[in-house]
Amino acid sequence: MQYRTGPLQHTPTVVKNLVIINAIVFGVMLIGDGRFLGMDMTETLGLHYIGSPAFEPWQLITHMFMHGGLSHIFMNMFGLFMIGSPLEYHWGSKRFLNFYLICGLGGAALNIGVQAWEYEQLAQWLSVDQIEQVREHGRAALVDLVMGGEGFRNEAMNQMAGILHTPMVGASGAIFGILAAFGILYPNVELMIIFFPVPIKAKWFVLLYGAYEFYAGYAGLMGTGSDNVAHFAHIGGGLAGAALALLWRRKLSPW
Repeated sequence: MQYRTGPLQHTPTVVKNLVIINAIVFGVMLIGDGRFLGMDMTETLGLHYIGSPAFEPWQLITHMFMHGGLSHIFMNMFGLFMIGSPLEYHWGSKRFLNFYLICGLGGAALNIGVQAWEYEQLAQWLSVDQIEQVREHGRAALVDLVMGGEGFRNEAMNQMAGILHTPMVGASGAIFGILAAFGILYPNVELMIIFFPVPIKAKWFVLLYGAYEFYAGYAGLMGTGSDNVAHFAHIGGGLAGAALALLWRRKLSPW
């Protein structure tokens, strides 16, 4: 007689496979120091601003399976495992997968929209030649900044280079959609959050977390705070998740 046990043994199919795929991709990145078959994985699979010369359509999906570090993937996969599982049991695997991908796309859409606004604001301060320099040499300027240099020696050009040449990675938009839906479907379930040892109802946690994300995103736009986190992708995913959860709660979708 064989006994099959493991942390994913009783996990629903889509959640389990998403965790496995993300773990495999992250493992390949670690083993290859960010490269696979000569390809820079973050540069190729991470999501660039839609107006960037490095943007490719597949990045709208592939960025959801890329992560920037161990803590990044752990928090996202832990949230998917703990909160996504009851949603998949509730909706079924096909509907849950659709939900997950739509939330990720919603996060990407809002983040790109905010980037477009930032780009247009910066473009007002730059000449056509300067913008072309950023498009052609912006990535090298960002590397120079990381190494302690001055980049373009022009703050507006450096900021535009950040928009055009910094890819977004992570499943956070989809995870925030899951969190928002959980708060709508199970508002009074008490959650125990890592590093916050006091139980809190799901509805209050979602509202507080959403308020923080909005504040952090707004602070980043106003230049009063920057933590290299795509807060508007989180907000976009959360809004998409909330909208779908409310729609599906009222009327069964044909999906």
